[in-house]
Amino acid sequence: MSRKRFHLDLPREKFYITTAIDYVNAYPHLGHLYEKVCADIIARWNRLIGRDVFFLTGTDENAAKNEKAAREAGLEVKDFIDRNAKRFQELCRAFNISNDDFIRTTEERHRKVSQLIFKKMFENGDIYKGSYSGLYCYGCEEYKTEKDLVDGKCPEHGTEPEYIEEECYFFRLSKYEKQVLELIEQNQFIIPEKRKQEMIARIKSEGLRDLAVSRSRVGWGVEVPFDPKHKIYVWVDALVNYISALGYPDGEKYKKYWPADVHLIGKGINWFHSVIWPAILLSCGIPLPKHILVHGYITIGGEKLSKSKGTAIDPFKLLEKYEVDAVRYFLARDIPFFEDGDFSEKALVERVNGELVGNIGNFIHRTLTLIWNLYNGEVPEPHDYENDRDCMRLLESIKMLPNTMREKFENYEIDKALKEVADFSIQCNRFLQAKEPWKTKDPNALFLCVNAVRTLAITLRPYLPSSSEKIWKMLNLDGLPEDYGWDSAGELAIKPGHRISKPEIVFKKI
Repeated sequence: MSRKRFHLDLPREKFYITTAIDYVNAYPHLGHLYEKVCADIIARWNRLIGRDVFFLTGTDENAAKNEKAAREAGLEVKDFIDRNAKRFQELCRAFNISNDDFIRTTEERHRKVSQLIFKKMFENGDIYKGSYSGLYCYGCEEYKTEKDLVDGKCPEHGTEPEYIEEECYFFRLSKYEKQVLELIEQNQFIIPEKRKQEMIARIKSEGLRDLAVSRSRVGWGVEVPFDPKHKIYVWVDALVNYISALGYPDGEKYKKYWPADVHLIGKGINWFHSVIWPAILLSCGIPLPKHILVHGYITIGGEKLSKSKGTAIDPFKLLEKYEVDAVRYFLARDIPFFEDGDFSEKALVERVNGELVGNIGNFIHRTLTLIWNLYNGEVPEPHDYENDRDCMRLLESIKMLPNTMREKFENYEIDKALKEVADFSIQCNRFLQAKEPWKTKDPNALFLCVNAVRTLAITLRPYLPSSSEKIWKMLNLDGLPEDYGWDSAGELAIKPGHRISKPEIVFKKI
């Protein structure tokens, strides 16, 4: 079988995707994993279509809430943060997240860029000294007004904000109101439209008020470069990670990958990314990211997962019961990407057993076992399948699947793209059942079905990387799906006479 390698010596289109960086005031929960899995799926798909991908995730370690949590745990702040950050890194490894870098905001490479950006904003006349008095939510690391609260509590965390009064530096956010509003209104800067309209409505109703960007009453964080009594406000510091990880301003990665193609975030931090971050970049004369991609929340019984409310699910506990790819499949398939979606283990078991095992896995195993048993593992020679309407329907579906999924991926509808795979596997199973090659030894059916298995191996690659590789190896194909590219999923690339490896069960019933 000929290899269709991408020519790596030719320039490739770049694609830079980031997740939000996570607070390390507690261990990771399922919501953190969901965002990483979604970003991983998008990154892997972009690699499959031949792009030069850089995928960043990391941890936000300079927040006041981290210092507070360390005190409550009776640990030194650095020890506490190191322990929890390590757990987030382990999460990425455990769930096969293909990030190219993991930024920690306590690293020197980040600290110096954070200070540089603050200094630039100051030198450009956008930072001035004043004082702030009002409410502060440590959960959000955000200043609040009374109208932001529900019954006196933060709606995001269910806690009462603290009243604080302190000297601080302010950023002239109001100066950039017109530019930020135009950016959001005139472009597909925020995806989906619903989240875009929320930001437009908020700017138009509230306007942009100057933002307090330093804290003088916290001991942990990055010092304001020209006034070390002050620490840089954690959100200003945190947002800078997207360029500090690339070595801004002179690093080769920065020159190559910035601006970001996608900042993938949860809906609760849309304001910081869609309004404050562009304003900071405009102040510093740095190109703006292309898209802010906003996903919904994972909920339990309709309530957002929350460390502070004790409703967080430990992803590592799920691994004690379920395969990595089973969890990845459920998250991508059952949580509507742009909306909130409920998680339950019952739903996970039903989806995995009913669809991943009962449909996709069943078709793969039956096809390969039939070739192994009926043809000694050798793909049979087809004849005149062009005259068989059922065969031509399946052939058309093989050709169309990567195109249909591409449309979904280009709109970041990763849940809908995966549904296309599930629907394709239903068609494949029905075709196999109707043709009954175990009775007829129909070579046409098995020739098309083994190529459909290859199609599944490629189209499942972004979602289920290890299972896809297992299928690829059972097909006894060279290299990996990435070597052939996404569009090759629509080809009949497995030829008559090709020998497969001994079939094994790919997806185990829970």
